[in-house]
Amino acid sequence: MTAPTRPRAARLIAIASGKGGVGKTWFAIALSQALAAQRHRVLLVDADVGLANVDVQLGLDPERDIGALLKGAPLEACAMPVAGAAFDVVAGRSGSGALAGADLAAAERILEALAVPARWDLAVLDLGAGIERLQRRLASAADTLLVLTTEEPTALTDAYACLKLAETDAPAGDRRIVVNMAASRATGERTAAILQKSCARFLGITPPLAGVIRRDPRVAEAIRRQTPFLTRHPTSEAARDVEAVAESLLAPVA
Repeated sequence: MTAPTRPRAARLIAIASGKGGVGKTWFAIALSQALAAQRHRVLLVDADVGLANVDVQLGLDPERDIGALLKGAPLEACAMPVAGAAFDVVAGRSGSGALAGADLAAAERILEALAVPARWDLAVLDLGAGIERLQRRLASAADTLLVLTTEEPTALTDAYACLKLAETDAPAGDRRIVVNMAASRATGERTAAILQKSCARFLGITPPLAGVIRRDPRVAEAIRRQTPFLTRHPTSEAARDVEAVAESLLAPVA
């Protein structure tokens, strides 16, 4: 698997994790909102295989979802705005199984749709947890791949597996680590250092730390209320942490 050479209208930021339960979809939503707040036109695409739930977390009822996109509908016809959050979403429609068992042709269709000039300049892909072929193809095509982990040993092990496959599929790509649900910024940085040490030793790479998101019980409350976290708790530590990740992604490359 190699990254495509064809031009793409939007910068593609993919979010991956080796395992479920690390807050990947919540982070994808919060990051999309934070990027949009920086006056960027953002599209969030829910590409979670079989278990898509961006629509659930945002309380959306889309007329068209990614299944329609795969059947040939244009990207703009499948996108819908998120009220009060200034970004758009292509939903996966929870439980539809739109991508369950999908092959690489589905990944190519998604990438082709994103290559067509449209009204967005940033596209955020919420990838499914794990190392399925479709997820790997989308990850390899991303301009930036964010690998989300937590302090749990199993999450770290699976995040390492994601980074290892990403290095195989797209050597020297832009891959960064995000530590979610950290007890503190310091513990999150130590968690990232463990992962970076393993990558340096066995892969010969040291993915930079894009940011640490501190644990906040209000995340679960916002999800229950189906409200974007940065809308409901804009001054919280976790919100500021997500905004810092967004700023780092938008910063000029040194």
